[in-house]
Amino acid sequence: MTRRFYLVLGVLAFAFTCTTVCRAATPGEGGTWKPLWDGKSLAGWHKQGGGTWEIQDGVLAGRNVRTEPRHGHLITDKPLKDFTIRLKYKPAKGNSGFYFRVKEVGGNVGVHGFQSEIDPQVSPGGLYETGGRGWVAQPTAEFVKKHFKPGQWNEMIVSAHGTHIVTFINGAQSVELKNDTKSRREGHIALQLHGGADVEVYFKDIEILDESVARKK
Repeated sequence: MTRRFYLVLGVLAFAFTCTTVCRAATPGEGGTWKPLWDGKSLAGWHKQGGGTWEIQDGVLAGRNVRTEPRHGHLITDKPLKDFTIRLKYKPAKGNSGFYFRVKEVGGNVGVHGFQSEIDPQVSPGGLYETGGRGWVAQPTAEFVKKHFKPGQWNEMIVSAHGTHIVTFINGAQSVELKNDTKSRREGHIALQLHGGADVEVYFKDIEILDESVARKK
């Protein structure tokens, strides 16, 4: 009887935690998805650093070459605080990343802040802080093997609310920071092309969750 009681408590605690952590990343439960990129222009975004960005049939293609030492970034004009964003990406070659809550610093690095890793060779879905702590959280090799699709379209979701940050790859949680008091709480979104390397990466369906409807209920 006692063991069953504690088991029930454990299940209820897990369900509560999953609801509070994952709700923002669940379409239809926490709000409505809206485009963050319009799929046809760079309106609301600006380029920084090296590399090139082209729009091809609703797909954003980013490329850089090893002779270019600067990282290249496509950065939102406006900063964000709390958000849940999802996007699809296909890494064809080299190192890329989805940056958030960043500030522009120029130079070869370009920005400082968090990135959810896109490099297919090193911890896709992990959290790396450029200009700060470096690797903060990395998925296991087993997770990457099971959920990441090399050379194919992958879906990434990043939910950042206050000190709580969660990332998902293809519907599975890759890493989580529950009380990150050391990182910035506000900044720009940016897509990265790593400098000093041949890079080819594609993005599409970049959307942000409008949670205002959920808050009114």
